[in-house]
Amino acid sequence: MADVLSQSEVESLLSALDPGIQVREKRADDPNTQISIYDFKRPERVSKEQMRGFQALHEGFGREFGAALSGMLRTIIEVKLISVDQLTYSEFVYSLENPSCFNLLTADPLEGHIILDLNPSIVFPIIDRLLGGGRESTQKLPNRPLTEIEVRLAKRITSLAIDALKNAWARICELNPKVSQVESNPQLVQIVPPNEVIVLISFEITMGEMRGIMNLCIPFNTIEPLAGKFSSNAWSTYTQKQTDVRQSLNLEAGVSGAKVELVVRLAETNLTSQDLLNMAVGDVIPTETEQTSPLQVFIEGVPKYFAFPGSYKGHTAIRIGGSIRAPEDVVEDQLAQLKAMGDSTGEESQPVDSPAAAATPAE
Repeated sequence: MADVLSQSEVESLLSALDPGIQVREKRADDPNTQISIYDFKRPERVSKEQMRGFQALHEGFGREFGAALSGMLRTIIEVKLISVDQLTYSEFVYSLENPSCFNLLTADPLEGHIILDLNPSIVFPIIDRLLGGGRESTQKLPNRPLTEIEVRLAKRITSLAIDALKNAWARICELNPKVSQVESNPQLVQIVPPNEVIVLISFEITMGEMRGIMNLCIPFNTIEPLAGKFSSNAWSTYTQKQTDVRQSLNLEAGVSGAKVELVVRLAETNLTSQDLLNMAVGDVIPTETEQTSPLQVFIEGVPKYFAFPGSYKGHTAIRIGGSIRAPEDVVEDQLAQLKAMGDSTGEESQPVDSPAAAATPAE
């Protein structure tokens, strides 16, 4: 076997080959040397600007999910974003506990899947509280997969997370995630190649003295078509986008020709099943509605107008007598009246009319 040349022998050979070549050994302590460490196993496909966009997007998701979870459990739950990183899928999978609550989500209209992983250290305390416990802070957590009943209870947690995820992503796209698979062993699910880059968004869920990690894994090839919308410039432009006049007119023209169901309610009464069985042609059904009472007109099942029966050119018809106002509209008008009276007199006044009085039809 040939001997290995030393560094000095290599430099002498290069000098003999071309006297103009000067070999300079770079040392780590040289201030003029700039060394950039690059790991080929973890290529950075997501820019720092896009990572900041992910962070801003999912901070809102954490707040909304924490509020929804607090309302369901009737206790204070804090969901805090702790990190946004990019790494390979294999590194993410092998960093998880086994068993775990590993939820595989479809992400329509995006192609591919999203992973929502809940650590058992927080899943079991939440399930325990849903079943009536949850007050023992020093309880020992079981080291086993979730049972079928516990999986159903855990779906209540994931459904809240999915709703919060929809609202958070509404500025980017109309995301419609759904749970397609729940696994206890993360290594059994491979949605992308092991060396594929993923964006890992980690949250810390705190319930009293119990803490746990929730991970949201988004493969880069799933969100690659929307990667440009996560930059800061596109983010601010997208949130301040104005309504297109042409699009509004096209929508109005298309909707104005749509058919709706109109139903007129003539009267209401109560009948026994015996009376209904004995009913025959020519029978008269008495009601408590007077002949002069207005009728209610329903548009797609929603009461909209008062009307009076009549005829028009030989056809049965109704004449619109007034609109039925929604209760929230009446409340807004009363609040406006109270504010106007308070501004003029400087004192708090009582409502002048009631919602029932505001719904009187116009003769």
